[in-house]
Amino acid sequence: MARDSVKSIEVNCNKDVGCGCGELSMVSAKSESVWKTYMPITTTVVIFLGGVFLDYIKPDFFSGNIRLIWYIIAYLPVALPAFKYALTAIAQKDFFNEFTLMIVATLGAFLIGDYPEAVTVMLFYTIGELFQNSAVLKARRSIKSLLDVRPDSAAVVRDGLITTVSPESVSIGETVQVKAGEKVPLDGKMLSSKGSFNTSALTGESIPRTIREGEPVLAGMVNLNSVIDLRVEKKYEDSSLARVLEMVQEASSRKSKTELFIRKFARIYTPIVFALALAITVIPSFIVSDYLFSDWLYRALVFLVISCPCALVISIPLSYFGGIGAASHNGILFKGANYLDLIAKVNTVVIDKTGTLTEGVFQVQKIRSIYPEKEKMIEFAAALESKSNHPIAKAILEYFTDIIPSDYNIAKVEEIAGHGMKGLVNGQEVLTGNSKLMKLHEIKYEQKIDDVKETVVIVAINKEYAGYFVISDKVKKDSWNAISRLKKLGIKTTVMLSGDKKSIVDDLADELNIDFAYGDLLPEDKVNHIEELKKDSDNIVVFVGDGINDAPALAISDVGIAMGGMGSDAAIEIADVVIQTDQPSKIATAIQIARSTRAIVIQNIVFALGVKFLVMLLGALGIASMWEAVFADVGVSLIAILNSIRILRKEF
Repeated sequence: MARDSVKSIEVNCNKDVGCGCGELSMVSAKSESVWKTYMPITTTVVIFLGGVFLDYIKPDFFSGNIRLIWYIIAYLPVALPAFKYALTAIAQKDFFNEFTLMIVATLGAFLIGDYPEAVTVMLFYTIGELFQNSAVLKARRSIKSLLDVRPDSAAVVRDGLITTVSPESVSIGETVQVKAGEKVPLDGKMLSSKGSFNTSALTGESIPRTIREGEPVLAGMVNLNSVIDLRVEKKYEDSSLARVLEMVQEASSRKSKTELFIRKFARIYTPIVFALALAITVIPSFIVSDYLFSDWLYRALVFLVISCPCALVISIPLSYFGGIGAASHNGILFKGANYLDLIAKVNTVVIDKTGTLTEGVFQVQKIRSIYPEKEKMIEFAAALESKSNHPIAKAILEYFTDIIPSDYNIAKVEEIAGHGMKGLVNGQEVLTGNSKLMKLHEIKYEQKIDDVKETVVIVAINKEYAGYFVISDKVKKDSWNAISRLKKLGIKTTVMLSGDKKSIVDDLADELNIDFAYGDLLPEDKVNHIEELKKDSDNIVVFVGDGINDAPALAISDVGIAMGGMGSDAAIEIADVVIQTDQPSKIATAIQIARSTRAIVIQNIVFALGVKFLVMLLGALGIASMWEAVFADVGVSLIAILNSIRILRKEF
């Protein structure tokens, strides 16, 4: 296989696999010239055809040592690389691999006088490597296209001048200018009035996105129109793009159980094949009356050529690699092939509400205050909420834009998960949160609040009820489609978990046709629900969330899926799969890609083993020739590899 790897992403066999397939770098599309790539094959083909022609018209002249030397010259251009890698493998104590299989088989063919077949086997093997390279490189390009979005430089405004520097050297708070057609180098806040961006590299979405002043802009987006300015919010190594690239690069190192099994299988299988080939040659001499050494050696050589597990050892990792590539094109990042295996079997999907099924963009709808100074209640509540990243806190701050938190002395802030906020504002104790927070601090409030269906933030000042805000969220347009697609995929149970009021959760569950819904939950309550579901050994549970409070549930589920656009860093870090577009329908897309990948893996295993065992049996019986052996090795490998990359062309 070619070695033009993309950073740490590799689709080749490990040296201890027991098969050398994938290690033979006979061709590299970038590192070697076309001449070096094709000249050995061309030379062998020309000399080989010349030999076949002389065999036909001058059999008397073209015989003996002349014929042997001619075919050796034809053999060497394609055989020398195999000898080189066989010796390297042997030096690493890997004696049973594809190279030694091919070399023993072809040298044996020379030994018994089948010179054309010896050359043909090695020639077809080399041609097969060329096609395999092409298939592997195509799969790699699907991931490499993502890695190519890395910005090379950033135009920073320093002392009134624009300086071009590396993105890694830009500090938080600096202003970066991005021209039309350029990639955004770092995560930041939009300073210009608005801009249009291509986000396909990060999200897989081709539709341009308009971002306005004050809204976040992510590294890797491409500015489509006018020059824009942004204020840097994160260092390059902490940016969304760097995080995406790291996850994609690490994905190929986390192997599925199937891949690990195939590797173990190959290490045991290949030495057994050598032993069987030896047995086919020797044992008949004791039990066959008309035993002829050359006939049985030929059968053993055919057996060796057929037996190489190349089709499995290359195509299985390549199938998973293709699945990871297809997912990335759809804005879904799998952190390893093992999660592709798991999510293909999922039958229970548990989903958080806020920010996952809803926009997570709250708006203040109503304010009620019984505090003597209504404005003070609003100011104290907004000042305290400025210390939280929760969407509800952001909604309050965005509604009261004239309140500047830095004008207030805010101290002893405590964010109580599933309850709300507590702290001192200008020396006054302020509580903002739900009814559970009020009950925790034994503060009486208006009972009619419990009947309000929308989200309510209750405010208490100095242990006295002061009023409340009514805040509403909006359901994502994609949510109904998400649940509908999951049902069509045969997901037996859908569950919604939320810290929001039970009345709101129940209404949304009815609207979206979700099987079970639970509200008023703390983070530990979500964990308890998932643990309860996992008690049934038949359940494979996926949890989908976006917030810090979802992190424990993401960690304990069989597969954790985080919303990568609005999701917290903690959720994204812990999750096994990240949906960059924040579209809940991508949950179904991820399952479809995983199931398609799994189906291709099974097809390759059944096809490769079926054909090989059939032709191995025919070879041992003397029915199959070296030509059938070449097909069973190179042909089956190519078909399996082409089947593996089919997923890259599939629409989901």
